[in-house]
Amino acid sequence: MTTSDHFLRRLARVNPTTAFLGALVLLLAGLFLPGVVGALLLGALAAGLAALTVTTWPVQTAITRLVRLVLLTLLIVAVVAKIL
Repeated sequence: MTTSDHFLRRLARVNPTTAFLGALVLLLAGLFLPGVVGALLLGALAAGLAALTVTTWPVQTAITRLVRLVLLTLLIVAVVAKIL
């Protein structure tokens, strides 16, 4: 089994509510914590979204790809804004 297979199997076992709440907490903490600390949390969230996007790209619809790319871009803009 490849690394991405292990990742996808592990990801499939995650409770969707837990994943949503975890991402929400990370997003809110990143937005409300000042400076570099907030930027690091948002960066971690962006890295997770990027990994998920790259891994699942072949099986996603065009609109889902577009939404993920827009959200990823917004997260990266927020990281840069936090750093500055």
